[in-house]
Amino acid sequence: MEFTRNKTLEKLKYDLVRDNLIKYEDLETAEQVAKAQNTNLGQVLINSGIIRENVLLKFLESKLHIPYVNLDDYSLDKKCLSYINFNNAQKYKVIPLFEIEGILTVAMSDPLDLFAIDKIVEDAKCEIEPVISSESAVLKKIEEYYRSENSVGQIFISDDQPKYDWRDELHNEDLSDEHIQKLIRAILKQAISEDIHELFLEHIPNGLSVNFKKNSQIYSTGEIPAILISSFISRLKTLSNLDPTVSELPQLGKLCFKVDNIPLIASISAFPTIHGERISVKIYKPPKKLKDTGLDEKQVGIIENALKTPGILVVCGSSLSGKTHMVYSVLSDIGSENKNVMTIESITKYDLANVNQCELNENVGFNLDKAMRFIEFQAPDILYFEGVNTKEGLDFFTSLVLKNKIIITEFMAENMADLMKKMSLPEFSMFKSLLNCLVFIHSKDSIEVFDKTALEKYFA
Repeated sequence: MEFTRNKTLEKLKYDLVRDNLIKYEDLETAEQVAKAQNTNLGQVLINSGIIRENVLLKFLESKLHIPYVNLDDYSLDKKCLSYINFNNAQKYKVIPLFEIEGILTVAMSDPLDLFAIDKIVEDAKCEIEPVISSESAVLKKIEEYYRSENSVGQIFISDDQPKYDWRDELHNEDLSDEHIQKLIRAILKQAISEDIHELFLEHIPNGLSVNFKKNSQIYSTGEIPAILISSFISRLKTLSNLDPTVSELPQLGKLCFKVDNIPLIASISAFPTIHGERISVKIYKPPKKLKDTGLDEKQVGIIENALKTPGILVVCGSSLSGKTHMVYSVLSDIGSENKNVMTIESITKYDLANVNQCELNENVGFNLDKAMRFIEFQAPDILYFEGVNTKEGLDFFTSLVLKNKIIITEFMAENMADLMKKMSLPEFSMFKSLLNCLVFIHSKDSIEVFDKTALEKYFA
């Protein structure tokens, strides 16, 4: 693998020697270290004390005639975050500062990276004016403005109307990004106002049908005309950090938006069909404290006791019953510096304090099989595994519990009768014997919690 380069320093590194800012021998040593550590030359020069960061930045400013900006106390215009998505901001170490008369000023640690600038211009669709800043300061601002608010492609929605129809934003001939983004906002706004947590976009002969799912029933709320489909899907993918140029392969991304200043996460799944991509959107609400989820004091106590000894805690319910929300509430409560709490998830919904969350990524070969084979090396005390779907998964749980681990997982069941039928299968015999606690969500107002003693009688 080629080591990480800073094209600006690659061009100007010998000028540092000619200007007596560093010695040639130090430069050679730093280059060897940079290659060995797969980092860039500038960071090695600074970290090793060969040159101070402020001296290096002033040197670059004078050579390139590009102004230097200290980002430490800088407040950027949040509205400009939509010009550069989180992935590209982090990849190219660039963050937007402000936009004036169609010119977007961005802070970069490597202003001569022409590929990065071309990519930013392509995405932002406006002229770019770079300024120099330190790599550490840029990364810190990216963390502050993108990560802290889960704002990868933020969409802000105000929910000030009791009834709302997304089609009010539909203007067939407007293909601008601004209009398309308003259309996405409107669909999400209507979904939230109707307490919808899952919706689908499906190709039909004359357009793209927007379908909501409620109480296991799917119904259409209208169609996006054919002329807008390409722009709509491309913009939705971009906001979700998916590749808009890929349509033949499945993709999974994450969209973040706000309703009344409450941050919400939606998973965006694109799947190819013979008629075009089918887009699935699942909306997840922020986790609450266990005591605020509708559980009484006794039920909370059962869950807390179950998490003190090796075994399995399983949360059951039908589709969209709130299983993941309950699991995240449990994880939020047990996050502790004294325990190694880890997760294996297809997509993380919210950042949880003191929880080591792991997101699968098929694009780089990090799949479920690989996660299961290597997670033990991380020595988790408590592990959340997204779902029980395979015999291998059940065997995996069993092996970990027998090694004194605590497992949290989800299981799909329409009702208790359905659960009993599924659990009666032979492959679940060991799984049932290791259960410490079972939470069954019948509805948001009806939740049952069973401890180990109750479960032994129930499955007897």
